[in-house]
Amino acid sequence: MSIIEVRNLHKVYRDHVAVQDVSFTVERGEIFGILGPNGAGKTTTVECVGGLRHADGGTISVLGLDPVTDRDELRQRVGMQLQESELPERIKVWEALDLYSSFYREPADWEQLLNLLGLADKRNTAFKKLSGGQKQRLSIALALVGKPEIAILDELTTGLDPQARRDTWQLIENVRDQGVTILLVTHFMEEAERLCDRIAVIDTGRVVALDTPAGLVSTVDVEQRIRFRPSVPLDDRLLADLPEVTSVHRTGTQIVVTGTGNVLHAVTSVLARNQIVAADLRVEQASLDDAFVELTGRKNNN
Repeated sequence: MSIIEVRNLHKVYRDHVAVQDVSFTVERGEIFGILGPNGAGKTTTVECVGGLRHADGGTISVLGLDPVTDRDELRQRVGMQLQESELPERIKVWEALDLYSSFYREPADWEQLLNLLGLADKRNTAFKKLSGGQKQRLSIALALVGKPEIAILDELTTGLDPQARRDTWQLIENVRDQGVTILLVTHFMEEAERLCDRIAVIDTGRVVALDTPAGLVSTVDVEQRIRFRPSVPLDDRLLADLPEVTSVHRTGTQIVVTGTGNVLHAVTSVLARNQIVAADLRVEQASLDDAFVELTGRKNNN
């Protein structure tokens, strides 16, 4: 069942078209990702979905509500963590949660949220003294304190170190397991691939692809790259003559073999027959990052 429906969304800021023609649906219980480079229109899109901005064209339905005319009701049922959200420096963690819970008819027990998000020992800590990861955890708590059916999370892990980012991913998966549908905005490929059930790739204000992470990756050339250092000198023709191999080249002491089909088995079989050990063997297959480049025609700089 679709609980978010966006059709032909259009948004203009003066002479800049931020969103040209965006359409997608989100099903109940999924983590739906919006992926794209900076300036692609991701944040504008979710701010329109959350009722923070008025669309200039198209239609949006969230839980059967219009984000503009039903904004007050929508805010009782949708939680948002915004990219630029900040709190007063001196407000304590418990004060922020107590304040936000007062905005809702049936708020969650924010004491339980403190425990769920690992902030119980920071309840009396001022916002300015929290680490980046702790601030993100608090942002999630504030988005969940109204017991929302949908949580909109925008660039949730930007600026976090790798461990804090992975801890946050686990939290998001736990939130989904509690029955919350999540609309996640990101420009991190690994994040989208790890968390999302489906992804809309937005570039220059348009949806250029919409599929599961695996479905997006399948649009990329299926060639594989095998990298290794041979234990003894190797004649490149030994591998180049294999039907599965499309190219063989060297990078310093490393050999890089590109091929299709069961190329890994073909290469390792030849090496074994010739008593050659493949040191530092690494197999590279198409990734979501490759699909992004294929779909947008440019690399993701993050």
